[in-house]
Amino acid sequence: MRILLAGATGVIGRRLVPLLVADGHHLTALTRRPDRLPLLRAAGAHPVVADVLDADAVAAAVHDAAPDVVVHQLTDLGSGDPAANAEVRVTGTRHLVDAALAAGTRRIVAQSIAWAYAGGGAPADEDAPLDLDAPEPRSTSVRGIAALEAAVREAPEWVVLRYGMFYGPDTWFTADGLRAADARAGRLPADGDVTSFLHVDDAAAAAVAALSWPSGAVNVCDDEPAAARDWVPRFCEAVGAPPPGPAAGTARRPWARGADNRRAREERGWTPRHHSWRTGFALTAGAR
Repeated sequence: MRILLAGATGVIGRRLVPLLVADGHHLTALTRRPDRLPLLRAAGAHPVVADVLDADAVAAAVHDAAPDVVVHQLTDLGSGDPAANAEVRVTGTRHLVDAALAAGTRRIVAQSIAWAYAGGGAPADEDAPLDLDAPEPRSTSVRGIAALEAAVREAPEWVVLRYGMFYGPDTWFTADGLRAADARAGRLPADGDVTSFLHVDDAAAAAVAALSWPSGAVNVCDDEPAAARDWVPRFCEAVGAPPPGPAAGTARRPWARGADNRRAREERGWTPRHHSWRTGFALTAGAR
């Protein structure tokens, strides 16, 4: 297939490029950084420089690539600014979808998140509504996701990958990552909030598998949603941080309930190689 990968030099994009090339696809790799062109060429991709916030540049890149599938792995997480990330999801996705539809692309596979659901008692499945009434600052992220998913659904065929919280190399959850710094400073509360995690290699593998999945949203996460009181001590140990102190409270926020991955496992045939953060943290977060 002819595939255009937007976000080709991001955490997931860097893992996707060799997988897609190895599968024999003609891969156009979109990046906003000219210095990454030699690396992408060496990996077997056809790199194009374009800022996703520039509608004309995106339209030209997609038109020239004439892809069968657009794979959207764009984020702006480097600074930890949710507003900047939401702008990419809202405006950048709009430009990418418009360009794909104009080029006759039939399928879009896009990165979303598995913690944008409204509150509930059990891990959320894909039929749960998004938390559109959330207060700020959560509202910025949820509404960005809602706009991304609505735009992607305009394609004739579409898959939204609602990823769990990334961990593994190049993420915030490494020995030199943002969450390790928080752990060392005592800023990771070991409370009742539940998170569903996902190793970045499993995220990339799911994106490849989704090239042939039926349309729909799919939670892509590991098999063990976990309360912070369970995972924070393990993470602190893995990254060499002191054990967390007692949390201010053990109750969880209603929306912090994790995600149910049964649709991915039972209906799509996808299973994570890293089944649980319990073993995954020990293998990846502590690597220095």
